Amino acid sequence: MYTRRQRSPVLVKVLIGIIVLLIGVWFGGHPSWLPGPVRSAFVSQDGNDKLINQVLGLIQHDYYRKVDRSDLVNKSLGAAVASLNDKYSHYYDPSDYRSFQNEDNPHLSGIGIDIKVQSQGLLVQDVFQGSPAEKAGLARGDVIVEVGSTSLANRSADFSASLIKGRAGTRVTLTVMRAKQRRIITVRRANIVVPVAANRLLNYKGTKVGYVELTSFTDGSGDEVRSQVQQVLHEGARALVLDLRENGGGLLNEAVNVASVFIPDGTIVSTDGRAQPRQVYLAKPNLTIAPKIPMVVLVDSGTASAAEIVTGALQDRGRAKVVGTHTYGKGVFQEIEPLSNGGALDFTVGEYFTPNGRNLGGGGVKQGKGIQPNVYAFTKSTAKTDTALTVAEKTVTAELGQ
Repeated sequence: MYTRRQRSPVLVKVLIGIIVLLIGVWFGGHPSWLPGPVRSAFVSQDGNDKLINQVLGLIQHDYYRKVDRSDLVNKSLGAAVASLNDKYSHYYDPSDYRSFQNEDNPHLSGIGIDIKVQSQGLLVQDVFQGSPAEKAGLARGDVIVEVGSTSLANRSADFSASLIKGRAGTRVTLTVMRAKQRRIITVRRANIVVPVAANRLLNYKGTKVGYVELTSFTDGSGDEVRSQVQQVLHEGARALVLDLRENGGGLLNEAVNVASVFIPDGTIVSTDGRAQPRQVYLAKPNLTIAPKIPMVVLVDSGTASAAEIVTGALQDRGRAKVVGTHTYGKGVFQEIEPLSNGGALDFTVGEYFTPNGRNLGGGGVKQGKGIQPNVYAFTKSTAKTDTALTVAEKTVTAELGQ
């Protein structure tokens, strides 16, 4: 009994300590539940934090109708980022960030086409080889004006795509305009995995030219490009065309990896930001497999960000001629920082520079002139023949003296 009486006060103190700790942790995460003076004692805040919590608290408790505090916070954060007037910076609330992380390839994976919105509907810019769309007879330059009985005139890309996508094996009926002729095409949907890189072997006046297309800079893009280049070299390609048209960019490190396939050493790109020191990214010689074969890079106004980094490196280092139109003109890069609420901040943290020190933007986050091509070439979206690619083939084979 003596031992029990001695231990009892200690046990009580421990239990009280645990309870106080749990209460403190809970109120630390829910400071708005505390009275003002107590909240100030529990939560360390500067003047702005107190002001924000005061306004949110007043709206939450005294506004004439019920308002969700989380919704208020999300909208406030979105407005704060929007006030930067930076089209490259975004606040993702938890729901949007989950969607962003799970975002599929931007192609219409149900039938296998690339599209561009027009007032009439969806312009077909590319039809993937072996896809349901190709089997059904869709072709580049077609305009999809209806899905079933629903008109696509003046509709958004998301709305139109949602009608075309569907469960694999189901059918979708499309009304298509081709050369002012209206026709109805039925397509059976399928599960399509569209690689970010693809290749084919071209023949330009008897010369084998390896064509490699890259659609985005995601994890593993460098390895994929390297593999595609190896394949066309194995098939006897004597020159290369790297197609970066409509490539909106992606990961900076993958831009370095892609450029390293063709450049064995030296600077690929450098970056500089207010909160981080200047950094120079060098080529990775262990990735290089095509350092000398003649090549051109094919670009257009949709070539942006990481795609411009690769293009700028190839041009500045004298490794390839640029064929096409001017590129987009983005001179800044972003980082994504996950937030404690499950959302994320995708915001501009610095500028990048080509090996010759060029920044391709228009000063800060403004769109600039981009990269000017060595050889101008343009393919109309409605054209049946890719004239820019033909110019690229002619330009690169000329490097062989043919």
